[in-house]
Amino acid sequence: MSTLPEPLLHVVLHQPDIPQNTGNIGRTCVAVGAKLWLVRPLGFHLDEKHLRRAGMDYWQHLDWEAVENWRELTERLAGRTFWYLTKTASRLVWEASFTPGDVLVFGSESRGLPATILAAEPSQNLKLPMHGVVRSLNLASTANTVVYEAVRQFGGLPGGAVDAG
Repeated sequence: MSTLPEPLLHVVLHQPDIPQNTGNIGRTCVAVGAKLWLVRPLGFHLDEKHLRRAGMDYWQHLDWEAVENWRELTERLAGRTFWYLTKTASRLVWEASFTPGDVLVFGSESRGLPATILAAEPSQNLKLPMHGVVRSLNLASTANTVVYEAVRQFGGLPGGAVDAG
């Protein structure tokens, strides 16, 4: 039985490619009390040497889990609201009403989310606004923006957690 409190959010990286992005997203998860889920295959190793090299030396503070595939993830998080981030969505992140315990799903840096995932619940697909000359935003920047939009909607972190030290 886990001694960790229920995560504020669940952040899912579907087959991430770049360890530094995963490290930055993991840091954001630690900052807000979210759980990070990694859906295999990953484009990097999760051993201590590779984690340290990617700037993930605080990883011991992160509530995270790697799962073998999408089906396993959806079974483990059944009953929660899933939001899928994609540049092809018609709905902006600001139009969503996030609730604690929601699942924010991000695709890989090179491929995004598979069409089969995006087609399952198109009303749950969200995007950040950007000019058409921009192909895409950095995965870590996007995840950080969306996570903090959810926290803003919640009225801040539980207990007003702030530690600027």
